[in-house]
Amino acid sequence: MNATTPLEGMRIVSFCHWLQGPAALQYLADLGAEVVRIEPPRGGFERQWSGAGTRVAGVSTMYLAGNRNVRSIAVDLKSASGVDVAWRLIGRAHVVAENFRPGVLDRIGLGYEAVRARHPAIIYASATGYGQGPLRDRPGQDLLLQARAGVMAGTGVSGQPTPVGNAAVDQHGATVFALGILAAYVRQQRTGEGCRVEASLYTAAIDLVSEALTHYASGGHSPALFRREPHLANWYNEAPYGVYALVDAHVAVSLNPLAKLAAALDDAPLAALAAVDPFAQRDACAAALAAALRGRRFADVEAAFEREGIWYERVRDFDDVLADPQATYADVFRRVPVRDAEATLVNHPVRYDGGVPPLRHLAIDPGEDSRAVLREVGYSAAEIEALIASHAVVAAGATATSPDDKAG
Repeated sequence: MNATTPLEGMRIVSFCHWLQGPAALQYLADLGAEVVRIEPPRGGFERQWSGAGTRVAGVSTMYLAGNRNVRSIAVDLKSASGVDVAWRLIGRAHVVAENFRPGVLDRIGLGYEAVRARHPAIIYASATGYGQGPLRDRPGQDLLLQARAGVMAGTGVSGQPTPVGNAAVDQHGATVFALGILAAYVRQQRTGEGCRVEASLYTAAIDLVSEALTHYASGGHSPALFRREPHLANWYNEAPYGVYALVDAHVAVSLNPLAKLAAALDDAPLAALAAVDPFAQRDACAAALAAALRGRRFADVEAAFEREGIWYERVRDFDDVLADPQATYADVFRRVPVRDAEATLVNHPVRYDGGVPPLRHLAIDPGEDSRAVLREVGYSAAEIEALIASHAVVAAGATATSPDDKAG
């Protein structure tokens, strides 16, 4: 074990798909956990879809974004032999992780009660859309959870709900799921006890807006407070907290005294507002700053803001982020070969003793590791080839007619 693989020795069997589950296990795999993903014969669902239709040498970039350092075995869980393979893998694991809708794995005999009956010390971790309760069977998808949990309403201006422009709920849900698994694993290592871990996109979405909801629920506010001058970034911070247009860019301005902004920009209307309550008069303050910045170029604003110690940042697009020297310093991006092409991946977000965890494996094809994984759990060469011939298992490179790829 070294500084960048602190979870070496942890073994996880994953039935996860799309983003929430795979991204969670990617965090743990980056840190040295042995994650074996049981995929359907045609591969997980995110292999079939990708944002903006983007593929690198035929491989979905959505898949590439969430399956680093994870091994793949492709198994038909509708076959008895395939289920037996799953049981063999579970028998040597510390954790079973899945993010199907409630009940899917129960129907094929791999639900929590069945696994716990055989392996009482197992950690059985489920990430769903809503968990149990009245909404358990509703589809759990990032946009829908942003709507249900108030994320859109809190982000929108003037009564127009506005979604976050990325899968924020999925990604935060993945982080929370990984945290829950890791906490249960620490207890398991200390006491030998298993654990039922249940995470959901719904609770993750609410956690994402926990500060805003605490302000709202504890302050007796109403949705009318969400209506604000359109430059303001949220409903609960005072002005000038928001985004403002310049001639050649946009600039984000954080919490700054209006007097300092007025001095930086030498602007009399802003100076006249320096003594007002910047929350009670947030609309007027934001409008005044927008007027003061209109027509100015970023270089001039930057010099003025630096001189006065203003908290600000230029709004950068993805091209800017990819070229950012800070990203280079922090080893944020990694170029990796994918067949005869190359993909850009985002590295693990934390440094350990000065380094990011290495890329040890990337299963480009479903079932890329099937033979190796089967050998490790005790199947003979003949048994492995028989499983592949029967289509209970698919190994990358093997000629096979894939059965239906859905597990439930």
